[in-house]
Amino acid sequence: MELVHKVAVITGGSGGIGAAMAKAFLAEGARGVMLADLDAEAVKAIASDIGCEGMVCDVTDEAQIKKLVAATESKYGQIDLFCSNAGRGHDGVLTDVEDDDWNTQWNLHVMAHMYAARAVLPGMIKRGEGYLLNTASAAGLLAALSAGAYSVTKAASVKLAEFLAITHGDEGIHVSVLCPQGVNTAMGPKTLGDGQTDGILEPEELAKVVVETIHAERFYVLPHPEVEEYVRRKGDNIDRWLHGMRRLRKKSIDRSD
Repeated sequence: MELVHKVAVITGGSGGIGAAMAKAFLAEGARGVMLADLDAEAVKAIASDIGCEGMVCDVTDEAQIKKLVAATESKYGQIDLFCSNAGRGHDGVLTDVEDDDWNTQWNLHVMAHMYAARAVLPGMIKRGEGYLLNTASAAGLLAALSAGAYSVTKAASVKLAEFLAITHGDEGIHVSVLCPQGVNTAMGPKTLGDGQTDGILEPEELAKVVVETIHAERFYVLPHPEVEEYVRRKGDNIDRWLHGMRRLRKKSIDRSD
């Protein structure tokens, strides 16, 4: 899909990846961009700086997603691209993550994507075209060793994107899933840890890959291209991959002792 004259919505838009994508889309000739974020002051400041629209939205509340979609359609007439980008990291494995934290991760990384799709798909299907870009993580394809809830819910977000692509691809709907490793954002790692082996990218570098992938209408958005090979190896021999991940985890634990 070409971005010239298109209208995009980007959640998680108060900085980092969201803001970088907004700038990149506008540079490609997008007719309008609506940024949304839970932080009202930050999203309005970023939108003003970039030269686009901004509004408050809690993506875990379906009613607010519907309000975001309605406000964007009221201003621009339609939504061509919805980037469901909001998310939050969370460390901890099964024994030290509270149920409330699991639910928060689930709502942010799965239900928010579903709410967005459910809100924009009717209009897109009626027009016979549209694009959904869901932000997941390389952790959703592989694993983040110290972040159980994050890894599991990001994996679910990848599967949801697959399901959307299968279900609606023949109706003119394109779906991509963004799966980066480390990115230099507020929630991103400042230094590399085990399992984050291929560098920390700037958001602007990531946004370039997003634009290229949308143009090509590919499913995976892989700012760290090495991830594709890791996924292939995992698929070739899952038992060997699991053994390697256990070994990597033990190495990490031994280093921290």
